[in-house]
Amino acid sequence: MTKPNVLIVYGHLGYPARVSILDMIYAFRYNKNCNAFIYSIEQGPLPEYLKKVDLDLVIFSTTLVGERWSGQEWMNKKVYEPLSYLKNLNVIKVTNPQDEWIHTKVLNKFINDFNITHVFSVAPESEWKKIYNEVNFAKVRFHSVLTGYLEDKTIEKIDAITQSVFNPAIDIGYRAYKAPPWLGSHGFLKTKIADIFIEEAPKAGFRIDISTEEKNTFLGDDWFKFMANCKYFIGVEGGSTVIDPDGDIFVKGTEYEKENPNASFAEFEKNCFPNMDGNLNLVAISPRHLEACAAKTCQVLIEGEYNGVLEPNVHYIELKKDFSNLQEVFSKMKNDTLRKNMVERAYKDIVRSKKYSYLTYTDLIIENSLHNIKLKPKTLKNKLHLLRNKISDKRFWERKKNWDKPALSHAKTKA
Repeated sequence: MTKPNVLIVYGHLGYPARVSILDMIYAFRYNKNCNAFIYSIEQGPLPEYLKKVDLDLVIFSTTLVGERWSGQEWMNKKVYEPLSYLKNLNVIKVTNPQDEWIHTKVLNKFINDFNITHVFSVAPESEWKKIYNEVNFAKVRFHSVLTGYLEDKTIEKIDAITQSVFNPAIDIGYRAYKAPPWLGSHGFLKTKIADIFIEEAPKAGFRIDISTEEKNTFLGDDWFKFMANCKYFIGVEGGSTVIDPDGDIFVKGTEYEKENPNASFAEFEKNCFPNMDGNLNLVAISPRHLEACAAKTCQVLIEGEYNGVLEPNVHYIELKKDFSNLQEVFSKMKNDTLRKNMVERAYKDIVRSKKYSYLTYTDLIIENSLHNIKLKPKTLKNKLHLLRNKISDKRFWERKKNWDKPALSHAKTKA
């Protein structure tokens, strides 16, 4: 069987990077149905040897299009310039954006300028025409995907960690991006749920470790160790209910927060995005929700759709958006038999079933992008270039380990 040559292009990442981001990038290398070449724009202009590969598919990853957080000028310099060769290359090109609520004009322009033919979106289909209002839907096909999946090697690592934890020391854990008010009322729930549990959970006798501060972020295996050491993890769907085409709301909100750090959500809305909350309905399950299933950590989640993956009272304890059933939830959380049954059910349905594996994700992208496309003939030079790419990529990460202090990725994939 002829395998397609696939080039995955990604953006700036700190070291160590989030495991969920690395899993998404490197999932194609683990997929035996393709030959995956991997390249970061941090390495500079596209190397000459990659230009000689008979490519069938180019994937501009989540972190690459996430560079638009810094605006069009940054994209021109850091993305358009080093990728000028790919911009004009006559090959199938696709992208998998996230944070589809911000700098949508820059995102639309990138799709048009690079002749993207397939967009794998985490936004609900009902929102595509709002977000991609400058894209020709007759030329670009859209597909639904999740914000993250589960990698077999990561599951093995999590299993080893959970098996070493006999009695979790933390009752309720949480780490999340401190979602600013300008994400809208839904995004603000990320912060609100943390504040309420910090205040109310200790009163009910729970030991907590809850934070939305960046300094308390766990990276690499430490994230899974933390999750496995928690009986419960609280959470909410990721996303935004406000669309920000030019990034103006983000800038205005950032400045307003500096000048008014104690402002209420209503004040933020009035001064930064009046009458705009609800003009977008971008909500989606987050990778952490799948990771919690793998870590056998019971979840307490604010009511939502969760892409139809997680079911309330089957895979998680449901918390009302207005927190009106909080005491009832606390009562359920003290039932250890209920907790153990729920985590085993979630592990069976979400993890062991492999419905949400990265193999499923990568096959979906390859099959939809290259359907009825004749693959280019493969030669010995492609095999040699693939070996060179693996060596080059390994050396790149060795250098990054020395270059970078621990940091979050430049692209703010936090929805």
